[in-house]
Amino acid sequence: MKKNMYRLFSFVLILICCFSFASCTKTANTEIWAEATYTKDTELGSGGKTVLIEVKAEEKSVTFILHTDKENLGEVLTEHNLVSGEQGAYGLYIKTVNGILADYNQTKSYWGLTKNGESVMTGVDSVTIADGEHYEFVYTKQ
Repeated sequence: MKKNMYRLFSFVLILICCFSFASCTKTANTEIWAEATYTKDTELGSGGKTVLIEVKAEEKSVTFILHTDKENLGEVLTEHNLVSGEQGAYGLYIKTVNGILADYNQTKSYWGLTKNGESVMTGVDSVTIADGEHYEFVYTKQ
């Protein structure tokens, strides 16, 4: 009888731990998106080119459909206040996307940029855009 009670107690304790860890993950996800400017897919701007920007942070994402006549990605993003950061030797170093801060010095996090699933190896100021392109900003934490 004592052996069965011990097993039951251990099982209940394991379940409590699992639920506790699951709730911690949800809290972290909520915290990062609490500062977001947009939490739903949004269409902005006007112009002859249409560019899709997907912002992914943790397990959530928001897609922006941007219409513009601008020539490069940095201009489009700053035109709609979707990014901010610091000017550096290679152009704009993006720290904030859609209101979500990624600061490597504080939290070992940064924004990765991809185009059609492949890493972009230049700054946003150097990326020339064309109609129909798809970019992703991915919140990455080490």
